Amino acid sequence: MGLTRELRRYRDFAAPRISLSTFVMAAGTLYTYPENFRAYKILIAAQYSGAKVELAKDFKFGDTNNTDAFLKKFPLGKVPAFEDDTGVTLFESDAIARYVGNATLRGTTGADAAKICQWVEFGNNEIYPSAATWVFPCLGVIQFNKQATEEAKGHVKKALGVLDGHLKTRTFLVGERISQADISVACDLLLLYRYVLDPAFRAVFGNVNRWFLTLLHQPQFKTVIGDFELCQKAAQFDAKKYQELHGKKKEEKPKQEKKQEKKPAKAAEQEEPDASEEALAKEPKPKDPFAACPKSSFVYDEFKRMYSNNETSESIPWFWEHFDKEANSIWYGEYKYPEDLTMIYMSCNLINGMFQRLEKMRKGAFGSVVLFGEDKKSTIAAVWVWQGQDLAFTLSPDWQSDYESYTWKKLDADSPETKKMVDEYFAWEGDFDGKKFNQGKIFK
Repeated sequence: MGLTRELRRYRDFAAPRISLSTFVMAAGTLYTYPENFRAYKILIAAQYSGAKVELAKDFKFGDTNNTDAFLKKFPLGKVPAFEDDTGVTLFESDAIARYVGNATLRGTTGADAAKICQWVEFGNNEIYPSAATWVFPCLGVIQFNKQATEEAKGHVKKALGVLDGHLKTRTFLVGERISQADISVACDLLLLYRYVLDPAFRAVFGNVNRWFLTLLHQPQFKTVIGDFELCQKAAQFDAKKYQELHGKKKEEKPKQEKKQEKKPAKAAEQEEPDASEEALAKEPKPKDPFAACPKSSFVYDEFKRMYSNNETSESIPWFWEHFDKEANSIWYGEYKYPEDLTMIYMSCNLINGMFQRLEKMRKGAFGSVVLFGEDKKSTIAAVWVWQGQDLAFTLSPDWQSDYESYTWKKLDADSPETKKMVDEYFAWEGDFDGKKFNQGKIFK
């Protein structure tokens, strides 16, 4: 009896119930170096929650984090590190991200919270270590080891396969909304998608590609990460770059007391991710895919303003009056797999997802996508206008996630049939060859 009573007392003391509603919106200072993917997890979470997270001014990695004042708050000297306005101090990126996030990101039920934690750990343990082993030699951060790299490639392929199978029937990793699981795992994948996952390697992971690009096109992600260019040719180990980074360090090290050599070694361990992120920041910015198209008198922004601010009885005639068929083309697209379309709201999500992944295409394109029919009996078709005479989706790998799910036909801008179709799709009125109009969405 006595032992049972003592165990019960310990249980009640050790396992207090904590409600997710007890979290309050955090505000404070984040210490990190520029372009740190671990800090991205925190900053993106803050974008979703509205938490006021400011980057520490005048923070210099290797100096500031080795000061007594910093080490008193964060004994390991690691970044990212966070101090809120009430004096709470935290290190480890996932803990900080959880603190600055909201209930939706953390999981509103016990099961969802556990699943989110599961995927966060999956990213930390199954993705990032192999990503570092594969990518860091390409950046000159660590020495190349063929066996280790091949093992890392195999593990990355296995991890992506697990993700791809999970995302086959899901938009996000947990539930119907973006959670910290999506944020953290996507950030763990950034190095891979930037440097080594070339089109051939990533082609078999279509569900992961769709999910990853959907996240990167969210405003909260774009505000933190900015424009992101997918790998087109896998990076290789550069012996010269490795010597430049490490040869100089050896020359600069004075051969003095052995005790003094221990401190720089600790800093070097922390500098490895810093060096990789600096290399990422120095990469050239992606070019405009429409840059090679001929110049045109037709200005898409002018037409979009006309279309948005006026009735279609005015905007459509304006379109035909100003359309430059020599530098632009009109295309009809129809979804190949209508048998897979079930509920109307799911079809709308399909269209919205495509629009999000085509964000960078808005500069030189306009489209009207129409959903016909009803639940369990619907089709999707669209009329698009864009710069150039060829299929625009082939101009950028960022635009290629969805277009192969449609059949495409280039239309003759001078034919009466084309003018009738464009008028109907732009106005959402007409007979549509007998198809029942449900709703439409405009890409502009």
